[in-house]
Amino acid sequence: MEEENKTQDTEKEKVAEVKEDAKDTEKKKEPPKKDSKDKKEAIINGKNIPASTKQSVAVCNFIRGKKIDDALNLLEKASTKKIAIPMKGEIPHRKGMMSGRYPINTIKQFINLLKGLKANATVNELEYEKYQIFCKANVAARPYKRFGKGKFKRSNITIKLIPKNN
Repeated sequence: MEEENKTQDTEKEKVAEVKEDAKDTEKKKEPPKKDSKDKKEAIINGKNIPASTKQSVAVCNFIRGKKIDDALNLLEKASTKKIAIPMKGEIPHRKGMMSGRYPINTIKQFINLLKGLKANATVNELEYEKYQIFCKANVAARPYKRFGKGKFKRSNITIKLIPKNN
């Protein structure tokens, strides 16, 4: 009787060990997680931003190639109408440049995007002082118009921080 109990106990132990080994192999089959800290650039995408594409392109050209803090300072000055954003087309002259405007609402959207980009760079552990801005604006899908509510001009805006080419 005692011998049967001992053999049953050893069989139970063997079954338990086999189950543990099976669990270990299941855990090993999972793919290893990728580290997101190896990123070389920070990106922010603004989808369907309520801003004119022409104004968005002008602001992108204005901040392209600058450091993120410099771009934020320039946009803050432009929002208080101290400096104008250079624009193409039949636009009147502004002080210190050929032609320009003060697209306040577009500038507010860009300031929010740049603050988010700065936060993304901090999370990715990038020294954003050593990076420059790459920016592009594209036409977005037009929303269904009804009763004149909201702004119907839309743009997709992509802003990246890329390493400087010295």
